[in-house]
Amino acid sequence: GEYHYNPIGTVHGGLAATLLDSALGCAVHSTLPVGAGYTTLELHVNMVRAISQDTGRLTCTGEVIHVGGRVATAQAKLTDASGKLYAHGTTTCMVFRPAGPGGRE
Repeated sequence: GEYHYNPIGTVHGGLAATLLDSALGCAVHSTLPVGAGYTTLELHVNMVRAISQDTGRLTCTGEVIHVGGRVATAQAKLTDASGKLYAHGTTTCMVFRPAGPGGRE
């Protein structure tokens, strides 16, 4: 909607960044064991097409690239109903795993 518009008349890029960050984080989260957590260390967003109220429903899908002991990476795409790309991004997340039997992570 127009309430997401910036002064130049298109949806503010922060909306795409928020959607990408959420999909990226959820992709990483889906791979972690119960009790583990994560936080975004880096978010890289590429806007490739302007979004307006005429764009219609957008879908944001994320997929994991790598999950290690302390670092995870993922990528995501923001597309419309026909599959047209509006933005894409990557993340690097820090992974927090539950403490082991000795009380240390």
